[in-house]
Amino acid sequence: MASVETAAEHERILREIESTDTNCIGPTLRSVYDGQEHGLFMEKLDARIRNHDREIEKMCNHHFQGFVDSITELLKVRGEAQKLKSQVIDTNRRLQEDGKELTGSMEELKQCRVQQRNIATTIDKLAHCLPVLEMYSRLQEQMRAKRYYPALRTLEQLEQTCLPRAGQYRFCSIMTENIPKLRIQIRDTAMTQLRDFLESIRKHSDKIGETAIKQAQLQRSLDSSVSTQPRALIGRRSRKEAPAVGAGTDSGGQGGSPVSEQDSGILDVEDEEEDDEVPGAHDLVDFSPVYRCLHIYTVLGLRDVFENYYRKQRRKQARLVLQPHSNMHETLEGYRQYFNQIVGFFVVEDHVLHTTQGLVNRAYVEELWELALSKIVAALRTHSSYCDNPDLVLDLKNLIVLFADTLQGYGFPVSQLFDMLLEMREQYGEILLKRWNVTFRQVLDQDNYSPIPVSTEQEYRHYTSQFPLQDPELEKLPFPKKLPFSEFVPKVYCQLKEFIYACLKYSEDLHLSSTEVDDMIRKSTNLLLTRTLSHCLQYAIKKKNVGLAELVQVIINTTHLEQSCHFLEEFISNITNVPPDTVNATKLYGTSTFKDARHAAEAEIYTSLNAKIDQFLQLADYDWMAAVQGGGTLDASDYLIDLIAFLKSTFSVFTNLPGKVAQTACMSACKHISTSLMQLLLDPEVRQISMGALHQLYTDVKECESFARAGPVAGFQGDTLLLAFSDLRQLLDLFTQWDWSTYLADYGKPACKYLRVNPHTALALLEKMKETSRKNNVFAQFRKTDRDRQKLIDTVIKQLRNLIAQHHT
Repeated sequence: MASVETAAEHERILREIESTDTNCIGPTLRSVYDGQEHGLFMEKLDARIRNHDREIEKMCNHHFQGFVDSITELLKVRGEAQKLKSQVIDTNRRLQEDGKELTGSMEELKQCRVQQRNIATTIDKLAHCLPVLEMYSRLQEQMRAKRYYPALRTLEQLEQTCLPRAGQYRFCSIMTENIPKLRIQIRDTAMTQLRDFLESIRKHSDKIGETAIKQAQLQRSLDSSVSTQPRALIGRRSRKEAPAVGAGTDSGGQGGSPVSEQDSGILDVEDEEEDDEVPGAHDLVDFSPVYRCLHIYTVLGLRDVFENYYRKQRRKQARLVLQPHSNMHETLEGYRQYFNQIVGFFVVEDHVLHTTQGLVNRAYVEELWELALSKIVAALRTHSSYCDNPDLVLDLKNLIVLFADTLQGYGFPVSQLFDMLLEMREQYGEILLKRWNVTFRQVLDQDNYSPIPVSTEQEYRHYTSQFPLQDPELEKLPFPKKLPFSEFVPKVYCQLKEFIYACLKYSEDLHLSSTEVDDMIRKSTNLLLTRTLSHCLQYAIKKKNVGLAELVQVIINTTHLEQSCHFLEEFISNITNVPPDTVNATKLYGTSTFKDARHAAEAEIYTSLNAKIDQFLQLADYDWMAAVQGGGTLDASDYLIDLIAFLKSTFSVFTNLPGKVAQTACMSACKHISTSLMQLLLDPEVRQISMGALHQLYTDVKECESFARAGPVAGFQGDTLLLAFSDLRQLLDLFTQWDWSTYLADYGKPACKYLRVNPHTALALLEKMKETSRKNNVFAQFRKTDRDRQKLIDTVIKQLRNLIAQHHT
């Protein structure tokens, strides 16, 4: 069994040797040598070799003739091969000779191919490096041109796109190292431009504000039906033309700036005034530094830093703008510059608010405005209080209204400004009262207090156009004629109208109703009448050296002014369009003012007339010890004759006065004469009075009664004027007639003849006569008549004392 398997194994190995490449026969032979049947295998191998040799021999024998033929042909072929070889060598030689030039060309071509590959590689590398260099060159050009926002966009593109593609080159490393430095440089430069812009805005805010106020003034002057845009002011047109600038805005393209790349600051507008159209703030101001800086800081991720810095700087500028100059109140230009700066400041803030997204917000602007409003109101209250010129106050009011309307057009609340203007209205009224006080005094001082003569119809119409005179009888009189009043009546009336116009001017544009305007004007006019004009009239009446004729003319003038008050009422109603009979309408107090002035003038007439009478009475030189003249008629005293002549001429001037005034003056004068003569009799310094002196005084009283009986002033009934002298008349009758029995008997009875004689007065006069009699008795004590008279006087004195004692008890 083992031998069979061994034989099979040897057979397999032999087949494997026959079919396997000689390079791989090693393992097969190793398995034979490792086995125990090596000799047996060799025998079989030899047998297999012999077997193959026999097959080869058979094959050779079978193909021998063919082999011989093949050798024969091969020998023939060798000769031909030698020929072919020589031909090939010859051909190769000729080919080598001919191919040397081609070989050189091929070498050159090879070198060209290498160069081409190198060039292609270089081009490829340059294709990645050139954009970097070009972009860096553009970056340098933008930096030189101060186009920093596009430079920052270029820098970002260079860092994120171009440098990574270029590869690791030294210049790329240098660029990469410079990028942060360039960013810092751009940031700092942009901030420097912003600071320059803020400083320029601060310096030129008054020009911006002036332009905005001019546009507001122009807008107000336009017809409201034609005007379609309620706010044709600075910044509105630019907001429609330019989109809002925000953090997410990208300019596209090459990273250009979203706004103008001009330098920051104020543009040249010196020639703008020659144009018909007023330039807007967007025409005056280049806001590109703000936008650039905002974009740059946004790209750098520092937007919050920029916003905080901008707002902080603008708050500081706001405080500077809101600080008025110490002498601002001296001229209107000071106020105008102050308002222009404030308007310019808030116009810029409003423009930035509407053209950027979030740099400033509405709350920030409103906070600034609240701060500004409080400071503005406080400053105006302080500085306006120093002003004493109504024209300046009126111009200031118009300027404040224009200032408020301008800012209101930008949405800022300005009600506090109008409230302050109403407060200033009181101050304006006081200043007007002071000015009109001076005006009224000048008018009164310059007046001649004489009726106005008019010689032509033109002159008459001139005065009646100034003052509403309605006197049909005067109009019928031929020229020349005289108006009843003096120059100060039309002048005062015109000044009253001018004052009303001045009050109306202040009330314009304050957004007040007609009723409120009417009420304000009437209250101010009442103050003018009751305080200013009243004091001026009192001053004119009571000043020194005012004659009776002037006082009479004052009464006539105030009478006509009083009659004109209802025309003033109509005048105010016409200019305010408020009917005078409106409920709760304030009435003018002109009637009472002129009545008070007239009464003061009347009282001054009475006082002045009495003072003039006193001057004449001071000339009285009675001889109180004069003896009784027998049989002759005494003449009135010279001073009294002059006094009566003066009174006659004076009362002739009173014809134009109201009747009661003239009558009161005449009665007052007569009473004052009577009282003064009575005081002369009872003067303590006159210790002795003779009967002759009483007769002289009696004659003077009689002259006075003749004057009173003649009726120097019309309107007295009967002998009313004589009653002024009744006390003195009865006293003198009692002494000259020596009718003591009647007096003592009828004293206290209603029908007493000497009802007006006071026993005290009679007793005092008797005491003076007693002294005279006693002195005379020293020299004539032996004359029985004098002794009897002395006894009679003593008896009457005793009876009078008893009478006084009885009535006192």
